[in-house]
Amino acid sequence: MSEVSIIGLDIAKHVFQAHGADASGRALFSRKISRGKLLEFFAGHRRCTVALEACGGAHHWGRELTRLGYEVKLIPPAYVKPFVKRNKNDAADAEAICEAAQRPSMRFVAIKSEEQQASGLVFRTRDLLVRQRTQLINAIRGHLTEYGWVAPKGPSHVAMLGDLLEDEMASSLPEAARAMFRTMLDLLEELNEKIVDLDKEIARRAREDAVARRLMTIPGVGPITATALAALAPPAETFTKGRDFAAWLGLAPRQMSTGGKQKLGSISKMGERTLRRLLIIGCSAVVLQASKRGAPQGSWLEQMMARKPRMLVTVALANKTARIIWAVLVKEEDYRAPVAAAA
Repeated sequence: MSEVSIIGLDIAKHVFQAHGADASGRALFSRKISRGKLLEFFAGHRRCTVALEACGGAHHWGRELTRLGYEVKLIPPAYVKPFVKRNKNDAADAEAICEAAQRPSMRFVAIKSEEQQASGLVFRTRDLLVRQRTQLINAIRGHLTEYGWVAPKGPSHVAMLGDLLEDEMASSLPEAARAMFRTMLDLLEELNEKIVDLDKEIARRAREDAVARRLMTIPGVGPITATALAALAPPAETFTKGRDFAAWLGLAPRQMSTGGKQKLGSISKMGERTLRRLLIIGCSAVVLQASKRGAPQGSWLEQMMARKPRMLVTVALANKTARIIWAVLVKEEDYRAPVAAAA
């Protein structure tokens, strides 16, 4: 009788589906397993390879199964979908995971440690609070417009509204409206305090992490971006070259090549959008400073700014920065500007 070589595991909240196959890919079993009995099932099973989709909870189960002695492989869900036959259900998904994991050219996701996920949680919490602050500011400005008041854009201008509510706006706003505006301004102040605290925590983590300190030597990469890269990006060794890392971030151009003719379009936006957004924001600051003070004479940035629109230069610089990040991580060296390297 053939032995199980690989198990495709479709994880869920309560009921999991396991699909076992031998080395040739022939199905040996398919069964449902409750959440409470999952580790018990694998503890009594012969050690082999277990493949999962890299979705919510996958890193946790990957760590648990690794402790039991299994070789765990996480697959991006987009790479599993082409292997699903006909209708979609748990059994078909588990079979597709099992089949996808056996492809020689399949790409896998590195399992994150608990500390990596904790660092990522710090950053994502700050990101959530910033979005809530923006939402609250927009709500305040929108409601003030209904009473004929137009507040300037930006968090710094909203801070003065508390004083205006007691002076100039007091006579033109109903008491119920003033009470609601005070409530929203109080919430805004609390969010600002929490964001400041998280900024300090992120800065502390960046100072204590050698990788983050090395990344911050790159122009356009600050503590937030460096912390996010260290927490959210896979090991640099996963990629064979810097362009692969830029493509994973979605900063590489979309290809529509055929018949031996190369046709490149806009960036693909297929990768990690959070890191891509941070890199573009950081590079936009570099381009803005270069437009005001001037880029280094004869540099790549000066040549690009002379013949291309600013936004295109910003995205191109983000692509270039992504490749530099990969090189810095692989070589474990600080960034050296081209002029300083030549000297």
